[in-house]
Amino acid sequence: MSAKFRVALTGDFFGPDGSTKYPDIGLSAFEGRDDVEWFALPEHRTPIGADQLADARGVIVLTPAVTAETVSRAGDLLAIGRFGVGYDAVDVAACTAADVAVFITAGAVDRPVAEATVGWMIALGHNLRIKDALVRSGGWDERSKYMGRELRDRTFGAVGFGGIGRATVQLLKGFGMKTPLACDPFLDERTAAEAGVRAVGLDELLREADFVSIHCPLNAATRGLIGAREIGLMKPDAYLVNTARGGIVDEDALHDALAAGRIAGAALDCFAEEPVVRPHRFGSLDNVLLAPHCIAWTEELFRDIGRAACGGMLDLAGGRTPRGVLNPEVFERAGFREKWERLRTR
Repeated sequence: MSAKFRVALTGDFFGPDGSTKYPDIGLSAFEGRDDVEWFALPEHRTPIGADQLADARGVIVLTPAVTAETVSRAGDLLAIGRFGVGYDAVDVAACTAADVAVFITAGAVDRPVAEATVGWMIALGHNLRIKDALVRSGGWDERSKYMGRELRDRTFGAVGFGGIGRATVQLLKGFGMKTPLACDPFLDERTAAEAGVRAVGLDELLREADFVSIHCPLNAATRGLIGAREIGLMKPDAYLVNTARGGIVDEDALHDALAAGRIAGAALDCFAEEPVVRPHRFGSLDNVLLAPHCIAWTEELFRDIGRAACGGMLDLAGGRTPRGVLNPEVFERAGFREKWERLRTR
């Protein structure tokens, strides 16, 4: 076993020739560190196999799942670092039981996802997809059928009001919209007032918002949160934007509502089953914008997430607790503390 703090990156960061697929994933944070080195897992597997992590102290994970089997032979494995903020594919409880910390790159995604959300709102309101198709198909004279709607005087509703929801509200301040609405069980009225939003229940938000934007994590409480009943509460000229997780929205109910024109449109970056490798049924609808769970992927996003993920590993190598830990109780476990101390002094 190497004396260095070895950090593995999952295979989906790399192309067939071994080079990274992305211009900057933060690996410069490791430069000049003789005590830390990174390496690529030789193959992309999901879930990650326990055999792949035999020589790793930390793993930075892009898309693969992390299961109880993944950490069943944790050995010197100290941490799983999610390259992003979603962690529904990571069995956090199993990691805790195996004395493995799990952290996300909190804050690094806020601005890019917020910017993508605002962009999608504008595109939906101005019928961007349809107008683009009119020119491509020679349908210029049809343009008067597709009058748009501005953000001005509309109401934005955030389902979940963490960093991304807050960043989106900040970006929307210059558009002359009405007071934003936010539904979040952890949001109190004082905090809402400081953020310039009105805290409401989900039903009230759905009835009043012109743009319903999903910004909550996928968990047992939010799975299927937006179903047929909830979509039925929305205005007929309202839009749904989902940049969070597909399982939060009932796709059957949403498809039916969009096909029947019961809501004006939707923009979807995530789906109940991913990856989508065949044409998706939503693609046949003109009032829907789609992206393969990458609408917010920018060079800046990957750089910032990468720096945060690598920085978290450097914190652990230096005996510090990284930001964004999902299972802080693991730091009190005797097995984790013994392993951490052993790795620091090796």
